[in-house]
Amino acid sequence: MALRSTIYKADLQVADNDRRYYGSHSLILARHPSETDERLMVRLLAFALQADADERLVFTRGLSEVDEPALWRHDLTGAITLWVETGLPDDRRLLKACGRAAKVIVYAYGHTAESWWAGVSSKLARARNLTVYGLPAAATRELAALAERGMEVNVNVNDGVAWVSGASGEATVEILPWRVRDGSA
Repeated sequence: MALRSTIYKADLQVADNDRRYYGSHSLILARHPSETDERLMVRLLAFALQADADERLVFTRGLSEVDEPALWRHDLTGAITLWVETGLPDDRRLLKACGRAAKVIVYAYGHTAESWWAGVSSKLARARNLTVYGLPAAATRELAALAERGMEVNVNVNDGVAWVSGASGEATVEILPWRVRDGSA
């Protein structure tokens, strides 16, 4: 018998002073049986960091579907305008994503994230539309502690730091720009 995903509901308030975006989102996240609280909350943080007023950013089937990222955004024609990965994806997967989407962003986290980036950065040098951010392992562990089946989460972003708070505490996550590209260079 296959295990089912666990449903999490989040009322997310975003105040992103870096991008001048302020909004509220009622979200439903499906947590795959093999997914950790840390990955779930990194996906939620990634949503907050990429959310905008057009509301086309959506969570995908994630771990259940190998050809989909954690989040993506499509334009009205169905073209993928944004592909967001969390974790430490394979370089071949990222190159393929860069060919499919106008912009690809990775939020790398975990205790081996810096080693992963050192190993794949040269292989990804030709990807003009790839941006990679590192999230410190201690901070994402703090973020994981905020996970609840029904949660109210506030994310305040200023100068590359996200202050995340919920009913069970708070976490401060520095978003480290390892490679920033806008896709036009």
